[in-house]
Amino acid sequence: MTPLVALALASADGAPSTSPQAALVEAAVQVVRDYYAAVSRRDYRGAYAIWHGHQDYSHFRRGYAQTVRVHVRPLPPFRIEGAAGSAYADVTVRVDASLRSGKRQHFVGNYVLRRVNDVPGSTAAQRQWRIIDAHLRKVPAGG
Repeated sequence: MTPLVALALASADGAPSTSPQAALVEAAVQVVRDYYAAVSRRDYRGAYAIWHGHQDYSHFRRGYAQTVRVHVRPLPPFRIEGAAGSAYADVTVRVDASLRSGKRQHFVGNYVLRRVNDVPGSTAAQRQWRIIDAHLRKVPAGG
């Protein structure tokens, strides 16, 4: 297993990092953004497809039944580690959601994503980041 690497996705002068490892993490962060964009569009099939080995679709969709709009803010630094031909990314986020009732909810936590490394025999689909786990907790509006 390779050591855990924390990346802020910017170099010392503030320019975006272009290292291969940073590009991997940027792609993982974008998957989390894409996930919440799909939820906001009510594209539950698209959001569901981003998960790997998740609950059944009808349960997943019911979980967002009262959600009108959701915004995610990734919070660096992001971490990536490798193990046995795969890469794992840990993306910390803040999520702000508006419900049909007008109530607002706020969450903080992290998403864990996995992809197969560019190894012989791996498919393009296997080399795509997929969410494998999430740990979110509700917080007060300013929390």
